[in-house]
Amino acid sequence: MQNYSDYWYQSSDGLRLYARQYGLANAEHTIICIPGLTRNSADFAPLCEHLAVRYRIFAVDLRGRGNSDYDSTPQNYHPATYASDMICLLDDLKLSSAIFIGTSLGGLVSIVLAATAPERVVAATLNDIGPEADQAGLDRIKSYVSNPNSARNWAEAAANTKSTLGHAYPNFSDDDWQQFTKNIYRENAQGQPELSYDPNIALLLQQQNDAPPANLWPLFRLIRDTPLLLIRGALSDILSSDCVAKMQDQQADMQFIEVPNCGHAPLLSEPSALGAIDRFLNKIKAKDQHS
Repeated sequence: MQNYSDYWYQSSDGLRLYARQYGLANAEHTIICIPGLTRNSADFAPLCEHLAVRYRIFAVDLRGRGNSDYDSTPQNYHPATYASDMICLLDDLKLSSAIFIGTSLGGLVSIVLAATAPERVVAATLNDIGPEADQAGLDRIKSYVSNPNSARNWAEAAANTKSTLGHAYPNFSDDDWQQFTKNIYRENAQGQPELSYDPNIALLLQQQNDAPPANLWPLFRLIRDTPLLLIRGALSDILSSDCVAKMQDQQADMQFIEVPNCGHAPLLSEPSALGAIDRFLNKIKAKDQHS
């Protein structure tokens, strides 16, 4: 049974974009969940169902993913463009602001928004991402995004997914891998599974080549009064402990938890992640009640 409704809106350059809508229409706060580079709104299903009794939630498909339009200009697959799309979603919903939860790339988009449009961001959860990323993790991501494996059937697709991401989720069962695979693949006209994203999303990574990873510290330092929660997978090869320490130096009030035995990136359905998000949201609610 589908626990969400479909929501469509338009980008400033005319793309038709998609989000899953969960929860309460009259909730005090709206939450917008933004997925990682190759992922989509399905990633957040357990989290959204957990939060839906208290919040209105939109889990988005970024342009080039899932049900959203693919962009004919690959250079637009960029965090600043995605941030603009989130502003369009807020405007379409007639919302002055929202709480953002961003995984990996979605966290970078949340940083851009909190730095450049702080009035639109009530609070932000950054899932396994910071202002800098380890090169080893970026190289790993680039290797599979730039050279996606084809699959003749769902069993092959699940095997490909486990081969690519098995190190990040060592506790996954076969059922977990099958569900994860269904979230990131869809059936084509021939009934075969294909990855549910535009291959051109890899362009930005490919253009970096041997250049150093992007440095978002100047933007991160612009974040002043936005409450932050940082979540790290203990096995992450993207967000290092050193980067976490630097972030804590910059944002002394930032909340932080580490999800054990998990790499890049936590699914946010882990008990430790759910607990941290609940506590973080409760603090925001308490702050509202005293303001």
